Amino acid sequence: MTSEDAGNTLKGEAACFHHTVRVYIEDTDAGGIVYYVNYLRFMERARSEWLRAKGFTQQALLEKGIQLVVHSVTNRYLRPAHLDDLLTVTATAGALRGARLTFTQKALRGEQILSEAEVVIACVDATTLRPRRWPGELLAALEV
Repeated sequence: MTSEDAGNTLKGEAACFHHTVRVYIEDTDAGGIVYYVNYLRFMERARSEWLRAKGFTQQALLEKGIQLVVHSVTNRYLRPAHLDDLLTVTATAGALRGARLTFTQKALRGEQILSEAEVVIACVDATTLRPRRWPGELLAALEV
């Protein structure tokens, strides 16, 4: 983390959440290779399951007027995934600054890293879509 990224760091930052994803035909191109944008879909699922494991769902947050949106993504593609591969997609929460929470994520086949990303999630008011601080109960669950 650089000095520009300095902010609150989650206590469980080293704790890495794992989510298993099977590659289906709908995830691939005609050659059976995962289409690049689908790695982002896999990572979204991992973050949603990470949130669920913390006791929250996207729907419950929406009902409270809170929406979590992607602010920015930096992704590197290192190796292709193929039809029927079983992937592990990780989500590790890192720096928390105001309305933004940064995740480090990877898609792996066994020990091979196929894709790695830094995803910044913003907490916004569901009506105005303006940034807002993370609510207390969610911060407590995130162990800030």
